Amino acid sequence: MGNQIRTTILLAVMTAFLLWIGQLLGGRQGMIIALVVAAGMNFFSYWYSDKMVLKMYRAREVTPQQAPEIYEMVRTLTRNADLPMPKIYVIPQESPNAFATGRNPEHAVVAVTEGLIKIMDREEIMGLLAHELAHVKNRDILIGSVAATMAGAVMLLATMTRWSAFFGGGSSEDDEGGLGAIGLIAMSIVAPMAAMLIQMAISRSREYLADATGSSFAGHSEGLASALEKLGTYSRRLPMKANPSTAHMFIVNPLSGKSLMKFFSTHPPLEERITRLRGVRKSRGNGGPRIDRRQSEAKALWDRLSR
Repeated sequence: MGNQIRTTILLAVMTAFLLWIGQLLGGRQGMIIALVVAAGMNFFSYWYSDKMVLKMYRAREVTPQQAPEIYEMVRTLTRNADLPMPKIYVIPQESPNAFATGRNPEHAVVAVTEGLIKIMDREEIMGLLAHELAHVKNRDILIGSVAATMAGAVMLLATMTRWSAFFGGGSSEDDEGGLGAIGLIAMSIVAPMAAMLIQMAISRSREYLADATGSSFAGHSEGLASALEKLGTYSRRLPMKANPSTAHMFIVNPLSGKSLMKFFSTHPPLEERITRLRGVRKSRGNGGPRIDRRQSEAKALWDRLSR
């Protein structure tokens, strides 16, 4: 419930921020134009993003005959979650990862990489699939689309205002709420960064919620916790060939192997997610050795496979 409240608050902050920036930078008319354009772009993304992303990663749909174990696990989880059976796709990449997409539970897709199937045991795959189905159950795709719409509107407003300032707009401080051309340019740079940070905070909150919800579908949290440890080890050594615009969809950041990306990650730290799943504190006296041991096991597995 705490993550749901946090998401609601962040969306309210984003809405207020959008209205304030619109009034400050582009006036009411500029705000409405940017919001309409951004809404149109994200409406298209909401209806067709699943097809676009699956094609981007050359994912192929698999049948129950081709992937019987995966189908059996998903069927079990969907019964536990009271969800329709989604389509299942496999992505031809060795880096282990997974994501869910689709505009609603009736049109959901769960995609996993070939690498994930190879390195995870049954309990871990169940945990990962449960996490992705939790995103479907919690309608995170819709929430993400709303956040993206508002963030996109802010960015469009900022771009419009920056060009307006360059060509003489905003020269009258009275007309622009007390901001001159320099102030408008500065605000047009700061505004998109602030919107992005709020959008990232919403995405991180939904990841924590999906971890908790998915654990309830699977009946325990250890499978997901163990899988996240393996994913953390592999993602650093074998980053996925991924588009930054889709990084937020995956269960772990596919770009985490690139040092600059960690500062702009849409995902909370893996260590914090694992700690929450296991219900232990970060101190060594409360579960630290167990976490360290599992991380060492994941590293040893990688070393064996990469020889």
